Amino acid sequence: MTHGNRSTSCKARWKTSKDERIRDLRTLFTAYRDGEEERHSGELGTFPEYGLCFDYVAPETFTDQPEGYWRYQLSWGGPSDEFRFYAGGCGEQRPYRITYVFMDWFDGHERALVGRDLELMRDIWAFFDEIGTAEATYRKGMED
Repeated sequence: MTHGNRSTSCKARWKTSKDERIRDLRTLFTAYRDGEEERHSGELGTFPEYGLCFDYVAPETFTDQPEGYWRYQLSWGGPSDEFRFYAGGCGEQRPYRITYVFMDWFDGHERALVGRDLELMRDIWAFFDEIGTAEATYRKGMED
């Protein structure tokens, strides 16, 4: 993934990074749903291998973070990126907001997804919800 120059703000690099991640996820998730993962398992791997983790970040985990969210973390360190699913806690049918967050050493930018990007991430949320991962990670996140 190309992240550009570190002297450029995360806000300026957000769209390029988001577009690359969405492109990868669209390819991998479509192949996964269609049972064609073997065809696309080259450099990107497979959909289940793509992210680092899917977990729940409880409210107040970080300073100035009053609301909890599910985090689909894709990379960590500098830079790092993730999708966040805001649903108001376990039991919601689907998130009311899904964002992409791009962070790099004391800088970061988060923006809500729209259009086809939002549709794809709603489908991925539905997958995590359907297999029970959303509920299980919520319960674990609230225990910690």
